[in-house]
Amino acid sequence: MAGGGGGRTAGGRKKANIQIVPLIDVVFFLLATFIMYTLSMSKNMGVNVQLPGSSTSSKQASTEDALTISVLKKGELFFNKDKITIQQLPFRLQSFKAQHKEPKVIVNSDEDAEMRNVINVIDEVKAAGIMKVGFATK
Repeated sequence: MAGGGGGRTAGGRKKANIQIVPLIDVVFFLLATFIMYTLSMSKNMGVNVQLPGSSTSSKQASTEDALTISVLKKGELFFNKDKITIQQLPFRLQSFKAQHKEPKVIVNSDEDAEMRNVINVIDEVKAAGIMKVGFATK
């Protein structure tokens, strides 16, 4: 029975056989999981606030080139992640508008923030000539 079947060598020892198909399945599963996870991450340029809920909100397609203005519960303002005052906002908006040909602003307001502070921010954004304004919601 020299060279007989069954994956045995002439000495009677079994020949090692590596199954690569299950390894490829595991690698593709990990790759797909990693891709889905990274695609689900969204870039948030503002500070963390407790956002109000909305039943008609929709996901914005691109927030990469948008400015985020955050209004906190106690009235503090953040220009992306920089703390500013309402008096500094017009200058910052003008410089942002000069750097972007289609400027977009997202107002990231705490659900318990006073409405007058949010309206003051929106007024300053409109006065700067930026017409694309959105609100972040849950």
